[in-house]
Amino acid sequence: MFDDIIRWVRKLTEAGVALLALAIVLQILFGKVVPFIGGDVIGSITSIVAALGAQGLVGLAAVAVIYTIFTRQPSH
Repeated sequence: MFDDIIRWVRKLTEAGVALLALAIVLQILFGKVVPFIGGDVIGSITSIVAALGAQGLVGLAAVAVIYTIFTRQPSH
């Protein structure tokens, strides 16, 4: 049962990353105002990266943890 929950969460995360990538591409193509996105996706990502960069080593460690989570291979 726990493996099913992990698979479900992993699929939701993959779908979220795909939607985020789509939102970025749409905003690049159509500009800052894309009616059905409802926000400035690239601006939000830029502010997150700037905030992490301002934190120095702590921000770098946070990026490393996030990268590890997203690139970790599932254990079978």
